Amino acid sequence: MDIGNILKNNQAWVKNKLNVDSDYFKKMSQGQNPKVLYIGCSDSRVTAEEIMGAEPGEIFVHRNIANMVVSIDLNVMSVINYAVDYLNVDHIIVCGHYGCGGVQAAMQSKDMGILNPWLRNIRDVYRLHKNELDKISDDQKKYERLVELNVQEQAINIIKTAAVQKAYRKKGLRVYGWIFDMYTGLLKDLNIDFEKILEKIMEIYHLD
Repeated sequence: MDIGNILKNNQAWVKNKLNVDSDYFKKMSQGQNPKVLYIGCSDSRVTAEEIMGAEPGEIFVHRNIANMVVSIDLNVMSVINYAVDYLNVDHIIVCGHYGCGGVQAAMQSKDMGILNPWLRNIRDVYRLHKNELDKISDDQKKYERLVELNVQEQAINIIKTAAVQKAYRKKGLRVYGWIFDMYTGLLKDLNIDFEKILEKIMEIYHLD
């Protein structure tokens, strides 16, 4: 993209919005009321609102490398707490994608410098599911399965938080694990049974 055209593109976007609704920006400036928190990857090809067909104000978005939810990352933790406690979202989606460079990098025995601590969290996902992954002989299928398992583990990390547990008990907040298929453009719900996964260990993470 030519950096010089960005402002021109913005002006055209404003014009298009006003042609449809002359009060569009007046309404948008009055506040946000999203019902969905989306945690996705920073990959430039995976833009949350576009792939979901959503308008500004409908989705509260956080993106980082490989859609990670790390308990000591104050950025993502602040986003989750703000979305749950102040925006009162009803749904939280963790969305990974096939073709994820972060997951691919984590599968390699390579020094990635400052990225090492971040990628180690993905390698920990591999360690947790090593028995399943090592049975997959096809490298591409193994990689794609790790993408899916990473989504699962990050969604579980969300469920471990106090804000989400309280919102679940209070109003039935739901957490989902999705995949964006880069090759088809389609979103796929992994239909993860979190209650079954956490059944034997929930007492460890349960917070009053």
